[in-house]
Amino acid sequence: MKICVGLSGGVDSSVAALLLKRQGYDVFAMFMQNWHDTEGTLHGDCQWEEDRFVAEMVARKIGIPFYFVDLSGPYRQRVVDYMFAEYERGRTPNPDVLCNSEIKFDAFLEAARRLGADAVATGHYCRRETDPVSGEQKLLEGIDPGKDQSYFLCRLSQEQLAAALFPIGGMLKSEVRALAAEADLPSAERKDSQGICFVGKVDLPVFLQQKLKSVEGEVIEVFDAWYADSPAYRRKMELAQCGEELSEAQLLELSTPLDYGNIVFETETYRSRSAHQRKTRIKPNPWGCIAGKHDGAQFYTLGQRKGLAIGGHKRPVFVIATDIAANRIYVGEGEDHKGLFEKCARIAPEDIHWMRPSLAMKTGERLRVRVRIRYRQPLQAAVLLRRENGLYILFDEPQRSVTPGQFAVWYADDGQEAPELLGSGVIA
Repeated sequence: MKICVGLSGGVDSSVAALLLKRQGYDVFAMFMQNWHDTEGTLHGDCQWEEDRFVAEMVARKIGIPFYFVDLSGPYRQRVVDYMFAEYERGRTPNPDVLCNSEIKFDAFLEAARRLGADAVATGHYCRRETDPVSGEQKLLEGIDPGKDQSYFLCRLSQEQLAAALFPIGGMLKSEVRALAAEADLPSAERKDSQGICFVGKVDLPVFLQQKLKSVEGEVIEVFDAWYADSPAYRRKMELAQCGEELSEAQLLELSTPLDYGNIVFETETYRSRSAHQRKTRIKPNPWGCIAGKHDGAQFYTLGQRKGLAIGGHKRPVFVIATDIAANRIYVGEGEDHKGLFEKCARIAPEDIHWMRPSLAMKTGERLRVRVRIRYRQPLQAAVLLRRENGLYILFDEPQRSVTPGQFAVWYADDGQEAPELLGSGVIA
């Protein structure tokens, strides 16, 4: 069996290659370059060149052939353009998920097969098994609870999984580091990569401004009084107490984000005492205030704390909503602000993905699962409810910053410490 290892220059893929070589496979390495531009990046101009240099040294140390492939064209078309389009709509995408399904296990896999590879191996912390009954491929969490990366592979197809190997999925990160040091691999002490897959750590607003224009708008702070006076909020709280006995219309209502558009500010004129001049000021509003300015609502995401430049608060201030049409962002003070939490999330029918097609739910069915709505979030207890207009995730406990555009990923609720990943969907 001939295996191509996607060698990135990091310790994880290096150890994956080493293990396969020691196991007697016919192994070769391939480094992929997916990004050329440096605008908005924080790592300097030549990060990919350094990564390639280290990857080539690792391949030489292990004693396997090394190849290079430029996939920057497909990466821009399938990942970066999608990311820009989602931010422009006021949604928060996860490009790393798309990078795996569209690049690593698609374009890269095709390039590897042209060189004779039967399978592609990566340094992901996850595991693959074959179901003994159906023959379908199962994707399971890695055994290291602090490093599991199955979330990022949640859109792979059965064909892609069948061609994938994850040699370090049954290891702890500490074991990987120790093995790399023992083998004296050049990547043994390298830090883990951060930021957008193959782009690196970025100043996101600067990066997005390559295509999205900066337009100044208002930052509106929402006070508790708005929730006390809001029929829409009271209605959501009532629905949240109803459990699973909700109609399709009620589930849609529960999963729809609150609209703060009725917080408006009127002006009034007054006479200055010192100069006896008539001036204009904004009348106080018990529901909120204009807390500051921003450079474009599309540059902000739910739950964001940094970059708001809003002072005068005892507790941190977070983004609770964005309005792209009005170019407004809404914020609230404190980690427990009412606007941060949602009980229900909806996945549109076209965005539902099942890792194993045989497990796909039919309309009217329910399934108890564990869910995460962002990488490294602890798994949350929830029930899936399949309806005509989508799949609803009804959480046992309200979740913070349920963000449109992000991937919700659900796992089997079977008591296993490293459970099977069943499916995923883009939060509507």
